[in-house]
Amino acid sequence: MKRRISEGNPNGKGERIDGSGPVNHHRQMKKNVMRLGGSGRGLSLEAFANAKTKNNNYNPALIKRQREFYKNAKYMQKYKKSLKQEGEQNDPLPAARLLENENENKNEKASEMNQKSKRNRKKGARNLEELYKKKREEEEKATIEREAIIQTKKEERERSESRRKALREKMLKKTKSGQPVMKYRIEHILETLQGSTT
Repeated sequence: MKRRISEGNPNGKGERIDGSGPVNHHRQMKKNVMRLGGSGRGLSLEAFANAKTKNNNYNPALIKRQREFYKNAKYMQKYKKSLKQEGEQNDPLPAARLLENENENKNEKASEMNQKSKRNRKKGARNLEELYKKKREEEEKATIEREAIIQTKKEERERSESRRKALREKMLKKTKSGQPVMKYRIEHILETLQGSTT
């Protein structure tokens, strides 16, 4: 509660606004400490457990909605029962005949559907088999083409490597005295110059 200093109180202690008397701060503080679990060490284990186990899922709007739902369901059940009883009282035999006719129609439709589904399954199996064969052939063709491409690349790489090795051997040839053989180096320079002019 709010406090205010009264003009008539010489101690200057606060009074409650409602005028019920002075506030005893020491007693209030002691109550708060005890409420929180005794001495100023914090919550006791028991107080902590009690605080955690409170049900915070209480939602009055949800409860009201559930009550309305069950109430409506109850009314619907009563209404359906009354309709059923009225139908039986008015004309019990035609209703039974209608049910039998519906069951017969359902059985006929089910047998027709079974025959159609069997035909479709056979056709579907053939179609699936043909699709599988086509797909398999396409995959085989694709793998053969891939293998051929890989093989040609491999051959080209081997040829270029053998050319490079031969050229390197020629370029690194030396005479008996250890001097480089200039014949191959000059030929290589001429070839590169002729290649760049054309």
